[in-house]
Amino acid sequence: MQGKVLSFGELLLRICPDIEQNWIEQHQLPFYVGGAELNVATALALWNVPSSYLSAVPQNAICESIDQYLQRKNIDTTSMQWTGDRLGIYYLPKGKDLKNAAVIYDRAHSSFASLKIGSIDWHQVFADVKWFHFSAICPAISQEIADLCLEAVQVAQEKGIFVSLDLNYRSKLWKYGKAPKEVMPEIAKHCNLIMGNIWAAHQMLDTKLDGQFLTQDSGYKDEDLLTQALETSQEIIATYPRCQYVANTFRFDYQLKGIRYYTTLFDKDNLIRSKEYISEDILDKVGSGDCFMAGLIYGLYSNLPPKETLEFATLAAFDKLFIASDATTSTVEDIKKRMRA
Repeated sequence: MQGKVLSFGELLLRICPDIEQNWIEQHQLPFYVGGAELNVATALALWNVPSSYLSAVPQNAICESIDQYLQRKNIDTTSMQWTGDRLGIYYLPKGKDLKNAAVIYDRAHSSFASLKIGSIDWHQVFADVKWFHFSAICPAISQEIADLCLEAVQVAQEKGIFVSLDLNYRSKLWKYGKAPKEVMPEIAKHCNLIMGNIWAAHQMLDTKLDGQFLTQDSGYKDEDLLTQALETSQEIIATYPRCQYVANTFRFDYQLKGIRYYTTLFDKDNLIRSKEYISEDILDKVGSGDCFMAGLIYGLYSNLPPKETLEFATLAAFDKLFIASDATTSTVEDIKKRMRA
């Protein structure tokens, strides 16, 4: 595949206090530049995939410095929208998951949240793009952003651009009067790769879900999870004919501070399961799913077989759990060495 991968989403600052330490007395408040789609763009650029990123930020010295930082990472930001008055922020204590109640958003009325239909010339933006990626975090922000996402994927399909969607669910963002399943199906019609898990697909695309999984408990049998992953994937493919691949991640707490992790990829009529990875301790959960998504894009963009693509993406995502930043810092060779080991 030739051409750029364009990732679209809100650029955010993550403020990360260590609440187990005296962060107030020590005057320490670490921050990271991120956002789900930027994490994908950063990984792809590191892995030598032509990567571009589109967001909206205010024109000020801080955002200009961030833009220069992204360019130094070989991320093309020529499509960046310089508009509005503020950059989105969120607070997440060290070691917590974004799905955890501990996350605090401060992104209302941000530059990105102020975008509307007509704000972006998609025909111009897509001029040299072959792959368009975004997540369900975008349409969760407002009806205007949801409409903008629909406009984007419609133009992308007109131009023959491959579209990937991450079904990230953030309950604290869906506050404008629409449930995800009222918004996401229309957008999903135009997507070629849909990634998430069986719960996110149920929540956002209204796919069927066996009653035992509605408790969100972690004591499920793997064979039951795989059966549900197969049925969910088949339903998505049948409902959205443009969709060629469906990916699922299964990440469960292990002992006190650890993780048990594996994934699946549905390719045509075949459900592929990855190896399982287990660790008794991890460093940072943020960005692991984004790294998995980036791994899928890397593999498919590079024309790797689906099985190899899945194994690379899964190990890249697991490896990210031991990196204290929003995006991975591991190269392709780093990840392949671990695969060989």
